[in-house]
Amino acid sequence: VQLQASGGGLVQPGGSLRLSCAASGRTIGNYALAWFRQAPGKEREFVAARTRSGGSTIYADAVKGRFTISLDNAKKTVYLQMNSLKPEDTAAYLCAAGPRTILSNTRNRAEYDYWGQGTEVTVSS
Repeated sequence: VQLQASGGGLVQPGGSLRLSCAASGRTIGNYALAWFRQAPGKEREFVAARTRSGGSTIYADAVKGRFTISLDNAKKTVYLQMNSLKPEDTAAYLCAAGPRTILSNTRNRAEYDYWGQGTEVTVSS
């Protein structure tokens, strides 16, 4: 599976962006799908995930209520809709896919086998 992330850019505080992560190769509908982010000088952190079953979505507390992860299975594309953006959301955003990720470890980056390159999001006035 190869993942290609896109959609980042510069946005003012309070604005919105939608990130996309297109998969090539195998169908990813039964994979755990996630977004992580990494700001300069900081650890990579979990943002949002869709579980392998597709029955649940999980969010970091910092983005809950503002971000939404979704999957278009036909397009093999995962989206991250980001609303009410804040300067602290500034980071490189990376998508990931895990064919074996278990529910209890969904937030753990080590559970994901496939990673896309980062797409930069800058929130600034």
